[in-house]
Amino acid sequence: MESADPTPWLALLHQLPAKPPYLRVKIWRRLQAIGAVPLKHAVHVLPQSPETEAAFRDLLGEIVASGGDATLIEARLLVGQSDADVRLLFDAARDADYEEIAQAARRLLDTGPASGADIAKLQKRMQDVGRLDFFGAHGRQAAEAALADLDRQRYRHPDVGRTAPADPSEPIDLTGRIWVTRRGVHVDRIACAWLIRRFIDPAARFRFVDGRHHDPADGECRFDMADAEFTHEGDRCSFETLLLRAGLTDDPALVAIGEIIHELDIGDGLFARPETAGVGAILSGVCASTDDDLARIAMASDALNQFHAFFSNRKVDR
Repeated sequence: MESADPTPWLALLHQLPAKPPYLRVKIWRRLQAIGAVPLKHAVHVLPQSPETEAAFRDLLGEIVASGGDATLIEARLLVGQSDADVRLLFDAARDADYEEIAQAARRLLDTGPASGADIAKLQKRMQDVGRLDFFGAHGRQAAEAALADLDRQRYRHPDVGRTAPADPSEPIDLTGRIWVTRRGVHVDRIACAWLIRRFIDPAARFRFVDGRHHDPADGECRFDMADAEFTHEGDRCSFETLLLRAGLTDDPALVAIGEIIHELDIGDGLFARPETAGVGAILSGVCASTDDDLARIAMASDALNQFHAFFSNRKVDR
């Protein structure tokens, strides 16, 4: 039975010109962005509120300015689709969004730990979808659970079996190795690869594997993965571990970069470097532009070289 207190709706009726052809896609994306659902081909609805009315009015103005026709009306459903039917349309749209977020979080859990930037991006997406979840879609719970698991994992590296950091004074020959890490390199792994090629072994080769674990062959050295020779130790990220055990901590510029990578990878508030957001944006842009691991490392290396030069030519303060 339909509720005695019917939902007040706003309906946007619009007609678009045949040209330009991209206008239909543009308006369709705008309708999705404000959370409207279609009742008919050219009729979209939102629950009535000052915010949804303002969103529809902005879109109406855009349609008219583009040469189209649009009318905004207050509506009540009398016959045909009921209020409950339309609310289900909204819930289905948001459930699809929440499932997309949950799947993205699960992929990061499988290859994790995820970087702070990856988690922040999904959390921002969650907030955006939540603003359009007018009727409380059930899919929100699964998405929130997946994000909570992801956030917990960022503080739990897969090498949890290691009880104490290795002795940094122990001599290690790091040349002529094949360096192995998890496929889909992000902040910490990209920075480690740059450090290896730039300061440890310019002829170093890399191998990327799918799993968190890898049994090394002769000549292989693992980093930022389970049971790796160089990974998270104590409160250090893998870059900091590699920096320490390769004897490179006498370079203040590398130490500064290590603090930035620590903040981006672990996000525990230990350092407050003003450059962190800029480096994070650059590395996120690199990862967004290609899925190829070697290409990511090469592109990011140019930026990291510039940051190293920047820190080397000035007094590095915390």
